[in-house]
Formats: sequence, C-alpha cells, structure tokens
Amino acid sequence: MLWIEAAATLFGLACVILTIRQNILCWPAGLVQVLLFIVIFYQVRLYSDLILHVIYVFLQIYGWHHWLHGGRDRDKLPVTVLASSVLISWILVCAFGSVLWGYLMSAFTDAALPYPDAFTTVASLIAQWLLARKRLDAWYFWIAVDIAAIGIYFYKNLYLTTALYGMFLLLAVTGLLSWKKNEFKPDRVDPG
Repeated sequence: MLWIEAAATLFGLACVILTIRQNILCWPAGLVQVLLFIVIFYQVRLYSDLILHVIYVFLQIYGWHHWLHGGRDRDKLPVTVLASSVLISWILVCAFGSVLWGYLMSAFTDAALPYPDAFTTVASLIAQWLLARKRLDAWYFWIAVDIAAIGIYFYKNLYLTTALYGMFLLLAVTGLLSWKKNEFKPDRVDPG
C-alpha cells in the first residue's frame, strides 16, 4: 500500500499547487489522486473518506468542465466570494451533515473514527463544490478539513497521508492568500 499512498501524495500535491495557480491541469491530477485514495481508504476502513472520494470523481470532472466554460460568456471563470448569509448556511449544513453522517457511520458500519471522518467528508464535499465554482470561501473549508484530517490519518498510522495533509494545510493557506491577493475583486460577491 505504501507505493499507492506515495503516488496519491504526489498527485495530491500537484493538484493543490495547480489549483492555487488556477491551472486547469489541477483537475486531471486530482482525478488520479482521488482514484488512488479510493483504494487506500477501502483498505483502512475509512468508509466516509472512501465514499467521499467516489463522489470526488464526479466533482473532478464537473470542476474541470466548469473552470473551462463557467464564465459569463462560457469563458474563464472568475474567483468570487459568497455572501455572508450563504457562507453561514454552508457552515450549518456542514455541522448538521457531520453529525448525521457520523451517526449513520457509527450505527451501521465498523467505521474507525466515525464522527471526525464524517466531518472531513461533509466539509470536503462543500469545499470541493465551492472550489469547482471558484469561490474563495472554499479555502476556509479546506483549512478546517486539513486540520481534522492530520489528526485522523496520524491516528490511523497513515504517515505519508498525514504529511500530505500537513502540506495541504500550508497550501490551503497559501491558496487563500493568493486568490485573495491576485484574483478576488470586491465587486465579485456571489449572492448564492
């Protein structure tokens, strides 16, 4: 499993670095990473993460298409920020979804760490959706996911994956600052 984890780590790093640079190749790199992590999470019984990565396959394809054709004139998609009320709604969805999914995983599976795993799953889905829509707010969710994931993967002895999420955390902060500085314009608030 070590070689699969190493390959997934490399593709994951490439994906995030390309995302920060808003390079469209982030999506195929992410697709390879996601497929490799499906195998890993099945083997270590992190079922919420496994389900998340299956969904990621479709979100990678959607994001790839949306970044190419999602602008007003089906051109380059600009970076926008969510209205405060929409951001609060996503935070509430994250909290409720994490509790519900954690309960389901603890009641009906032998999942290891069902509630923390559920949080990373729900928050990651939100983050990935917002990233595919090129919302600056996606980086806040990724930062929260990375912090939780570092603890989970360390506990499960997935040390390369722990290191990967440590790097993801640093890259998420870098992505947030980069998108804020270089791409975000205050008039680009998305009301919904």
